[in-house]
Amino acid sequence: MAARSSAARAGAAVPDLLTIGQVLARLKPEFPDLSSSKLRFLEERELVTPVRTASGYRKFSAADVERLRVVLGLQRDHYLPLKVIKEYLADLDAGREPVLPGGGDAPKPSILGRERRYTRDETVRAAGATPMLLSDAVSASLLPAADTYGDDGVAVLRALVELQRTGIEPRHLRTMRSVAEREVGLIESALMPVSRRGDATSRAKAAELAREIAGHLEIIRSNLIRAAIGRLDA
Repeated sequence: MAARSSAARAGAAVPDLLTIGQVLARLKPEFPDLSSSKLRFLEERELVTPVRTASGYRKFSAADVERLRVVLGLQRDHYLPLKVIKEYLADLDAGREPVLPGGGDAPKPSILGRERRYTRDETVRAAGATPMLLSDAVSASLLPAADTYGDDGVAVLRALVELQRTGIEPRHLRTMRSVAEREVGLIESALMPVSRRGDATSRAKAAELAREIAGHLEIIRSNLIRAAIGRLDA
């Protein structure tokens, strides 16, 4: 992130800076679980660096708010741990074009705007699917029943289109939902020592740890699948 001016660091008047409460007001409609403790936690992890007034109050720029939107979106939509997100943003700040971890060909998040939302019809068209395939995906619990979907929803439906070409239908993938729920159960058990504390900071740390565990499980799952495919080639 670009360095702040010394005047801003000293608490001089800088236009368009927001308090933590104003930042929450802007982001909570999109991220309902966001809290001041979560914002402070992200600051501790150096994902965002608000300026400080002479009295020590945090002040956020418009760029800070958009950066937070990207961080929170990557957590929510891609389940990435903060360490990975931090490295990804560092590459962006350095002018490089990093590949979004685990994102494949999915569109990269933009610091200049929000993720696009698609209506059901738009989702079907963007994925090259049919309304029936979308309905089947919802019935198989592979996608939620919703009026709009994000880029992840389009990516899932597009993958289902390709699988359908090989004879694999959404109904054949119902067990994937059960496997995911079992993994969530494992994660919840692992988080109990942290989450039972109940305070906002602990909840923020538990959410981050959950994403880290999910990332490790994804690595193991992918490796098992690759190993199985390797045996098919033998």
